[in-house]
Amino acid sequence: METIIKPVKVTKDNFSDFGDVISSENIKPIDINAGYAKRFDDLANINTLKGEGKTIVSIFSALKRNFPIEIDMMEKHPLGSQAFIPMIKTTFLAFVAPQGDLPEINKIKSFVIPPSKGINYKPGIWHFPLISTEDTDYLVIDRKGDGDNLIIHQFSKEKIILKY
Repeated sequence: METIIKPVKVTKDNFSDFGDVISSENIKPIDINAGYAKRFDDLANINTLKGEGKTIVSIFSALKRNFPIEIDMMEKHPLGSQAFIPMIKTTFLAFVAPQGDLPEINKIKSFVIPPSKGINYKPGIWHFPLISTEDTDYLVIDRKGDGDNLIIHQFSKEKIILKY
């Protein structure tokens, strides 16, 4: 049986079970640097300290995906959150399932992340790796440290297609 997933536009409400939408929208800034900059605080719950992990900042250089995509696996990071913030104004997609032992097909959702926004997955959220709509770099904030923080589930019988 084939399952077709079509992404919907992300909002803070529809993504809240999976993590945070990172955006300065509707956030009152603090003027800093003698008025030459504005600071938007507390945009995501970065959670990377389980098992003495540390927070790291990386750059992922992503290649453009072609659609439709056959989703043959999902991964999760049980020991830490993982944030993706494009370094240019671009659209990207998130493909997620709730926390659990395995990703539940009937609970999978996909979201379109519009320009000027990022996302932060909660620890343990199942997701497909980064789905970029163009070749670009992403600032990634996640956990480094001891412990098994990458669990991969390969779909063997299921045929899941992401259409965008």
